[in-house]
Amino acid sequence: MENIEQLCQNPKAGKEANSADSANQKWAIMSLSSIPLVMTLGNSMLIPVLPSMEKKLSISPFQTSMIITVYSIVAIFLIPVAGYLSDHIGRKKVIIPSLVIAGIGGLISGWAAWKLDNAYWVILIGRSLQGVGAAGAAPIVMPLVGDMFKSDDEVSSCLGLIETSNTFGKVLSPILGAFLAGFFWFLPFFSFPVFCAISIAMMVLLVKCPKTNEKPIPFKQFFINIKNIFTKKGRWLYGIFFIGCILMFVLFGTLFYLSDIFEKEYGIKDIKKGFFLALPLGALCLSSFITGKIIKKNKVLMKWLILGGIVLSAAAIGALYFSIQLWFMIIMFLLSGIGIGTGLPCLDALITEGIEKEERGTITSIYSSMRFIGVAAGPPVIALLMKGSDTWIFILLSGVSILGALIALKAIKPGAQPSK
Repeated sequence: MENIEQLCQNPKAGKEANSADSANQKWAIMSLSSIPLVMTLGNSMLIPVLPSMEKKLSISPFQTSMIITVYSIVAIFLIPVAGYLSDHIGRKKVIIPSLVIAGIGGLISGWAAWKLDNAYWVILIGRSLQGVGAAGAAPIVMPLVGDMFKSDDEVSSCLGLIETSNTFGKVLSPILGAFLAGFFWFLPFFSFPVFCAISIAMMVLLVKCPKTNEKPIPFKQFFINIKNIFTKKGRWLYGIFFIGCILMFVLFGTLFYLSDIFEKEYGIKDIKKGFFLALPLGALCLSSFITGKIIKKNKVLMKWLILGGIVLSAAAIGALYFSIQLWFMIIMFLLSGIGIGTGLPCLDALITEGIEKEERGTITSIYSSMRFIGVAAGPPVIALLMKGSDTWIFILLSGVSILGALIALKAIKPGAQPSK
């Protein structure tokens, strides 16, 4: 992937030039950080609004869950395509049009919800377009950050900021979504194009991409490279992919369940529900930030933090088998958020530290697709289980978490991973 544009290069033409380049670099990173934040808002902002959508659109809980899921299903299949295109035509040339498409999707969903009597299927079309945009925007940020720097320490530091932006978006989403829906239930759809426009402006004005004369990797060679990567490093990569999928499944399944039960069982609605949903997400954000600061390049520590985080999440959710009193449930899901937040930065770091820069775009795109599978599967599976006893929900979420812990224990062997 040598053809990728190189951003923010320091020409070493004197202190003033270096200072200017450093400032430009910081603005570029801030611009890139806005993309996962916006894409997270575009999906998670709808979580607290789902019960209202169910009533307004006269649809079932499963149909409601599909408003979240269709976004992710589309992204799953298009993320590798977007990664391949970005290797050939440039990262910005994929990211900016993708943000435009995502914004258009938000407008379509918002217009349908506002104007149409039978809006559900048109909303899904708009959400599908948002998924197309998400595939070509947020997942491209990780390899782009890897391209911006030669030093692994700088790459890890910037990726930590990107992941923090992502998790902060998850914390902000339920509060902002509930606040906007307090005015009009469909207003979160219309807010998304505004956020996309801000990100587009930042990308155009603040991220400079010099042209490159290097030739792109041929299509056939692209697949040969993928095969070689998985032949050499498949064991631990498959493990990381599945763990990422499991953690997102647990997280979004939890959020869907909490959004429904807060409103229907405890009468917690609107902005209050947004703050309640933000509690486990805030724990996730804080633990993710702290973990990113302490792991450095210590792959052994990364493995045990992943394992410990997943076990904590499994134990906390499993404890709900015995009681679902409101505050006990909130505390347990808060502990689960801490566990998930501990694992995610370690997974990101293992990918970036264990894969060469030339291969990073392909692998991170596949990793992002696997995470989106978890996002897509969580809400509909939980919606189906909610027809019966809540106990089965806790058994499933705890069980898949234990599966993730076993995968981490067996598949991730830092000493066996070839050093770069």
